[in-house]
Amino acid sequence: MKKIVMMAVMTIATMSVTAQDVMKKQSDGTYVVNTTTLAKDVKGYKSTTPVEIHIQKNKVVKVVALKNTESPKYFAKVKANVMKAWDGMKVSKAVTAKVDGVTGATMSSDAVKENVKRGLEYYKKHK
Repeated sequence: MKKIVMMAVMTIATMSVTAQDVMKKQSDGTYVVNTTTLAKDVKGYKSTTPVEIHIQKNKVVKVVALKNTESPKYFAKVKANVMKAWDGMKVSKAVTAKVDGVTGATMSSDAVKENVKRGLEYYKKHK
């Protein structure tokens, strides 16, 4: 019985830590949404492509790639072209924005776009 109770407590504690890790509010009012757990099922060419979305005054400030195992050469193109597409957009527009991918890095581009979509939807529901 003690094991079951202890496991339940640990599970609840893990879930609450995970929720806090998804979105944080910085002292300057910027929200930072981390899609590591929100989009763990979204795969690029090799694996997941988590991002951090920085949002201030309901506008996307920037999208930053987190550690991933995509091909560095191709993912650099995604960083240079896709990640900046949301900069300055209002969240309501950014969620539905049609962002072009990068030729040769289509799967990585699509994965990043899905990560951003999920992160922005999370922000809208939990801000």
